Amino acid sequence: MFSRTDYSTEDKLIKGCLKGDRSAQRALYERYSGKFLAICIRYLKDREHAEDVMIESFMKIFEKLAQYESRGSFEGWMKRIVVTQALMTLRSNRHLMMEVHVEEDHEYEHFHYESTTLEADELRELIESLPVGYRTVFNLYAIEGYAHQEIAELLGISESTSKSQLNRARNTLKEKIASQQLKERRING
Repeated sequence: MFSRTDYSTEDKLIKGCLKGDRSAQRALYERYSGKFLAICIRYLKDREHAEDVMIESFMKIFEKLAQYESRGSFEGWMKRIVVTQALMTLRSNRHLMMEVHVEEDHEYEHFHYESTTLEADELRELIESLPVGYRTVFNLYAIEGYAHQEIAELLGISESTSKSQLNRARNTLKEKIASQQLKERRING
């Protein structure tokens, strides 16, 4: 009879992957691929690009697994590789290039918007509709929890540009939410 190795714990999974065990690698991929694909899609709208980046990320994870020092979250360690891979893809593909607007600051209109109950999918779509630079900084700051200094280093921009991009992303989202509410009021009377 075949004995199936148990990879129910993270430690067993890591040890199996370090030994080059294909079933451990498959188990790791199956456990985290959904989460990591979602991260890649946040940065790269195109699903095919996102899937490519996710696969490249897993290759990096397997390649660098011996460097994981069992300090902190293993998932967090892998997530950092995934985010870095997505950012490197943004930088290297000319048609995905991040646009970072460094124009003069101008006053945004202050939109008054009511509290609304946006569905998660609606909010995700609004974030995805942001320009690449805004979306990238917004995701890194608001969703991934990076500080502006870290974002600046990751993207090769200044810390003030990171803050500016986040501010513009927030203002753009506010405008889109206000616009959406106005449309709903017109429809609902």
